[in-house]
Amino acid sequence: MTSGPTAFEADAVRALAGRWLSCLGDDDFVCSPVGLWLALAAVASGARGRTAEELRGLLGVDGEAAGAAVTDVGRRLAGTGGVVSATGVWSRVPVLDAFRRGLPGVGFGVLPGAPAWFELPDEVFGATDDMSLGEIPAVAQDELDDWVREATGGRIAGLPLGLDGSEDLVLVNALALKASWLTAFPAHLTRDEPFTDGCGDTRPVPTMRQRIPAVWVWSVDGVTVVELPCDGDGAARVRFALGPEGDGPAEVLPAAWAGPTAREGLVADSADLLLPRFTLRTRTDVHDHLPALGVRRALSRHGADFSGLSPAGLFVSKVLQEALVEVAEEGVEAAVVTQVTMTRSAAPARREVVERIAFDRPFGVVVLDASGELPLFAGWCRSAPGGAGSGAP
Repeated sequence: MTSGPTAFEADAVRALAGRWLSCLGDDDFVCSPVGLWLALAAVASGARGRTAEELRGLLGVDGEAAGAAVTDVGRRLAGTGGVVSATGVWSRVPVLDAFRRGLPGVGFGVLPGAPAWFELPDEVFGATDDMSLGEIPAVAQDELDDWVREATGGRIAGLPLGLDGSEDLVLVNALALKASWLTAFPAHLTRDEPFTDGCGDTRPVPTMRQRIPAVWVWSVDGVTVVELPCDGDGAARVRFALGPEGDGPAEVLPAAWAGPTAREGLVADSADLLLPRFTLRTRTDVHDHLPALGVRRALSRHGADFSGLSPAGLFVSKVLQEALVEVAEEGVEAAVVTQVTMTRSAAPARREVVERIAFDRPFGVVVLDASGELPLFAGWCRSAPGGAGSGAP
């Protein structure tokens, strides 16, 4: 079985997650730190100069090291049971062969429409590498949507943002998870319990319940963390985080990936867990968050340098992510698609004690890889979960 991520890779993804949380607000959301890291690191493998420096400040890698890290993390994710990951690049401009070789696990295709490299100087045309006119397929919007649906097991219907013809290169990373709990919640015990949302309003919501071992529970700086093991070898780790009243996701969610030295065990023999059945689905415009994360030049029409990717003078024009997490009695399902669009620029024995843990106010959910170190998904449930789920695309 594939081992966990290196300490550097795990630290880099967690660092991005911690910084990104401050941009996401405290309303309902779900995001994928590792999905965003993979997509941006793939792009960063073709960045040069100050553009590369900025991306390295956020991702911890750039250039050839970024390509190697993307390949390594993708390989290690494949070692987590129930997780499927894929990355594809579609382009209408030349893509350098060195960029492709640096991302051996990434598929490459051609965007629909007239090849934009016809407009480039003759000396640049050679950079199209192996492409010939007879090999240019008519890749349409529905074909990319089909790729997304297949990569996510149908959980996400298509690209977070449809193609409008302005794209010169689109990089898409997809990640999907389906896992059953090691111990399912008895369905007959699910019943309505009060949930107080972030506005202070209380209403009944469908709430699952089961008694869990004390070792599945710990606290980090006042945040209660519950890990529900999934069935199977090398399974993903799903953790729920409940903070003090009034704390938001930026304060609560990082407790879910805090290391063992930061944890305090539960002073009880077991715990009665009450957890709402819920669905979170959100679409996030990450492009608007990147300047606050220190990435500006990559977004600049005149300042971006992706000369290691293409001679066409590209910059990052759009970054969107659509993510979904569903938690029910039998298990958890999650999926995410991260889309990066690039456009050309002009550049001892005793009586048993049972703790009651009720997730009856805003709480977080984090899905990690089998090592428990890479945050695959991070979500915040602020509103009262409904029977059919909460959150909206």
